[in-house]
Amino acid sequence: MDYAFDMIRRAYEPLEQYLQPNKVLVIFGPRRVGKTTMLQSFLAGTSQRYKLDYGNNIRVHHLLSSLDFGEILSYVECYEMLAIDEAQEIQNIGKALKIIVDQVPGIQVIVTGSSSFELSGQVGEPLTGRKHTLPFYPIAQSELFSLHNRRELRDNLAAFLIFGTYPEVVEARTQRDKIAVVSEITDSYLLKDILVFDLVRQSRPLVDLLRLLAFQVGNEVSLNDLATQIGIDVKTVQRYLDLLEKAFVLIRVGGYSRNLRKEVTSKARYYFFDNGTRNALIAQFNRLDQRNDIGQLWENFVFV
Repeated sequence: MDYAFDMIRRAYEPLEQYLQPNKVLVIFGPRRVGKTTMLQSFLAGTSQRYKLDYGNNIRVHHLLSSLDFGEILSYVECYEMLAIDEAQEIQNIGKALKIIVDQVPGIQVIVTGSSSFELSGQVGEPLTGRKHTLPFYPIAQSELFSLHNRRELRDNLAAFLIFGTYPEVVEARTQRDKIAVVSEITDSYLLKDILVFDLVRQSRPLVDLLRLLAFQVGNEVSLNDLATQIGIDVKTVQRYLDLLEKAFVLIRVGGYSRNLRKEVTSKARYYFFDNGTRNALIAQFNRLDQRNDIGQLWENFVFV
């Protein structure tokens, strides 16, 4: 089955419903899930006068990082909307956006970014009360209904279970292409936000932790056991797990108890945001009839 990602209607559309004057719409999520594509599609259809810039543009980076009121206000003069893609690249971006929404009457602002936004705290405190956040995820089955019916999706269930639903993976036509794309996403992007901010000095224990969790999808996890197997202390394991949640790699499900105190301290289960990245971490792309983890794949798929 072939897909055209630019034809898939995402559940977040239309973006107009999230926009408010003098507030910042922050679209953030894992890298490579289609944030830029959605933003460009929205801007192509808007009637408002807008400025689109990119966080890796050195000129824009220096201008906004300077926090110079005059320079920043002249930068957005006469525009009704400002959009910045990959805004996490810009130092002091939260403070710069605060200047814009506080000083320019009626302006609408959209910024996209990876989970670096969350990890670095760049837009938290500066934009308190001035932002709306929109988490963005890999493609959901309901979003694929814009192109295919339930039977067609069911016929391709094996591919979703094994390779996941990152847009580029869904678009890839052959099994070899899907493996190449999801492996590249996992190797190059999955942990980039954590490592860029030097929150984790060594990637090896982090990858080892993810691989252990990949084999325990749906099972209760003991932090002590994880720490022992990796050779690090429990506090470090807890810190890594917290970072992996914020980086849109893992989802934690706590235990249930009628005693709320016990519920907080009970063991948890961890799921992956995407089946494909889970399988890439353990280098396992065999067909379903050659696997012994079909139950785990199905449980993770249904959960996400």
